[in-house]
Amino acid sequence: MDRGLIATLLRHPLNAAVVLMDREGQPLAANSEARQLGLPGSLSHYNAQLEGTRQRARGQDVVACLLPTASGSLEGQLSELHAADGSLQGYLYTFANSSEQRSSRWLQAMQSAGHRLWDWDIGADRLVHTRAEAPQLDLQPAQGAFENVHPDDMPVLRAAVDAHLREGEEPFSCEFRLRQADGHWRWVLNRGRVVARTSDGQPQRMVGTYTDIQPQKELENELRAQQALLQRAQRVAGMGSCAWSARGGKLEWSVELATALGWEGEALPQGRQWLRQLPGEARRQLFSQWRRLQDEGQVGSFDLAWGRDPLYQQHLRVWLEAEHDGTGRLQRVLGQVQNISNQRRTDALIRWRTELLNRVSALGRIGGCEIEVETRLMLWTEECYRIHGLRKAPVTLDQALALYTQDSRDNFEAALTRIAAGGLPERLDLCFYRPSGQRIWVQVLVELDRREGLPERYVVLFRDTTREREADERLELLAHYDLLTGLPNRMLLREQAGEAMIEARERGAILAMLFIDLDGFKSINDTFGHATGDMLLKAAASRLHQNLRNADLFARFNGDEFIVILRNLAEPDDAGHVARKLIASLAEPLYRDDVTLKVGASVGIALQDETRNDFDSLLRAADAAMHAAKEAGRNTYQYYSQDALARTQRRLDIEHALHGAVDRDEFSLVYQPLVDSREGQPPSIEALLRWSNPTLGACAPAEFIPIAEKCGEIVRIGDWVLEEVCRQARVWEQAGLQFERVAVNVSAIQLRERGFGERVVAICKQHGWPAHRLELELTESALIRDTDTLRQCFDIFEQYGIPLAVDDFGTGFSNLHYLNRFPVQRLKIDRSFVQGMLHDAGTAEVTQAIVHLGHALGMRVVAEGVETQAEATMLQRQGCDALQGYLFARPLRPRDMVQWLKHGQVLSAATHPGQLANEYLHASL
Repeated sequence: MDRGLIATLLRHPLNAAVVLMDREGQPLAANSEARQLGLPGSLSHYNAQLEGTRQRARGQDVVACLLPTASGSLEGQLSELHAADGSLQGYLYTFANSSEQRSSRWLQAMQSAGHRLWDWDIGADRLVHTRAEAPQLDLQPAQGAFENVHPDDMPVLRAAVDAHLREGEEPFSCEFRLRQADGHWRWVLNRGRVVARTSDGQPQRMVGTYTDIQPQKELENELRAQQALLQRAQRVAGMGSCAWSARGGKLEWSVELATALGWEGEALPQGRQWLRQLPGEARRQLFSQWRRLQDEGQVGSFDLAWGRDPLYQQHLRVWLEAEHDGTGRLQRVLGQVQNISNQRRTDALIRWRTELLNRVSALGRIGGCEIEVETRLMLWTEECYRIHGLRKAPVTLDQALALYTQDSRDNFEAALTRIAAGGLPERLDLCFYRPSGQRIWVQVLVELDRREGLPERYVVLFRDTTREREADERLELLAHYDLLTGLPNRMLLREQAGEAMIEARERGAILAMLFIDLDGFKSINDTFGHATGDMLLKAAASRLHQNLRNADLFARFNGDEFIVILRNLAEPDDAGHVARKLIASLAEPLYRDDVTLKVGASVGIALQDETRNDFDSLLRAADAAMHAAKEAGRNTYQYYSQDALARTQRRLDIEHALHGAVDRDEFSLVYQPLVDSREGQPPSIEALLRWSNPTLGACAPAEFIPIAEKCGEIVRIGDWVLEEVCRQARVWEQAGLQFERVAVNVSAIQLRERGFGERVVAICKQHGWPAHRLELELTESALIRDTDTLRQCFDIFEQYGIPLAVDDFGTGFSNLHYLNRFPVQRLKIDRSFVQGMLHDAGTAEVTQAIVHLGHALGMRVVAEGVETQAEATMLQRQGCDALQGYLFARPLRPRDMVQWLKHGQVLSAATHPGQLANEYLHASL
């Protein structure tokens, strides 16, 4: 740095303290004023703290610099010194210590701006302001900056001050109320900024001005009140305004317009964004009106849709007015917009309600018309035309009545006459035919309308009741006729038969009831499905009907049961002749596709007499006779007898007693062993069901099981048997008794029960009995109907290893196809073959064939009903795998079965089953 320059600066007579510093901020030289104030020492001492101030001075003309000293702090100014080439040479610190000069600046500011100045020492919170030349700003003295501020304005002022102190880039500005010397509040505009900071950059001093804005505030309040009144009026009318300026193309909206458009509380669209809110058709319409405005200068009003979503779309009515300059150029367009959505919705609601009434009329098939009393001219609704099947054209009353039946015309004309004479409104049921020939029923309500200033007229409502009439007729048909065969059902039969029996009793004529039950129908229905069964029923009903007289009554009673009432018979034996004809009519087979179907009929005959002179008693007698015909071999007929009635009553008693028999613990099990033909093999055990009722006594399984299957109790009974067998088998096993498996008979009804397979597995798990040691014995009839349910059940049996056996093999369907398709492990030869094999060579050949068949299919063969040693020997010679019968043991109670198993284990070395049985009998004696 040039030393001559430094000396010149220090000798120059300045009214300020000056210190010259190098580039690191260390003092190089100072004038006398600076040395008197001790500035070189202070600058050197606080050199590090002033680094931030030197950084701010970079590129600036001058910056404020607050320098701590022993007597306080001095507010000076710091500037850079540069060489001719622009390089930094050092810094110059100056401090003007002249109170007159500062006072001059205050006064100049007040005179130039007309404001009241204030100076706020932030650290000490000391506020100093100049005296006001205007009385409007005669402020009350205050020490702190916020002392005389209105409490409601305090949060806003503090927020503005804090923001300026924190950021400091923009000048501070805030409007608030200050307390005057007389205690009143006055609005002022306060502006200022930070003028001094500490060495670490913290604000230390702010300077600013007060400006009186009370008149402006009062004017603003008045304008605001007027604007609020205008806005309220526009809101009530749903209106708003907008303005478009040609200069810059800027569009301005009013708040009311934004509210009307649903933009309240949201940012208004800028530029051309608002066009995106218009649907395509509305946008084209707006552009068309805009071109018209430019071409013609004026546009009336037009409607516009706002919003792309039809659900929230607003409908607007727009008025535009153009403003031009002196040369005719468009300067501005003013617009007034009214939301007419409510009006549109009201109009749409009216249209919708009108349409709704029309739809209700169409849905309810209700039409209406007015008939002038004098001229008989008619005014019809659209639905009235539709009901009558006429095209929409003027119609007179005579033309309309020409469609009606004669009775309906007469009734309508009579009703008009009565009402015109002062009668009450009437309701009529009328019938007419459309031009197409369709019959129509209508319910008509007629009343007379007398209104002042209008001619008298009849008001007539027509309601189409054709469907109701047809439904009633249909219900009548359903109530009295069988839909499948078209025959009378039991309800109509009861009515007709009651009348026929009264007539026969009065005339002394012979009347017979025939109860017909189709033989073999259930098997066909289960095998080939309900469609085939329905076809068979219709064909059988037709054949039976062809062999009856016109005077006879014929009805479908239930399922495959039919009732015939024979009237005016010459002899009682004639009923038997008719029964033979009916049975013969079913002898010819029926064919469906490639399947041949054949059914028979069991017929019960009951004659009306003094003891059977009502429908129910005659029906019971005929039903009993029908069951007697079934027991007699089927496909025959039987007359009613007391024995037949007793058997029928026995069946009913058993059926009633079966209900709840499981809960009453009336069932028990007995067990019969199956002895293996192989030496040393443990036996198997078959569980047999027994039932004893306190009223009926002991009842054989062959008697009650078919009834249990028919009434549905077999499922509960079967579940009880499975649980009891698994429980008992588990007890025997835990007692150390040796046996291979335990067998249970299962009904076909149980197999068809959904979920039966899962239930069997669950019962085994519940009682801890291995599923593969529970054998299920099925009849051949259970395998006839191959259904998804049956297949799923057998899949579960195969999955858990549950063995299956076919019981009474050879007496049923005996189709090898079913044996090969299902997982059957054992065949049981029926006892009827075993009992006849010693005396009939053909029977012996059958048993041998069954044994060979079973072995060929990979099955074991068991013979039932073995009672003699000779039978056992022959069966062993034929290769039968196991034997069962009285030769070894009768069905035993559980404790007797235990004794049999114990002796069987001791004598396990017996050479053949007969010897084992004899030794057991000897030991038990």
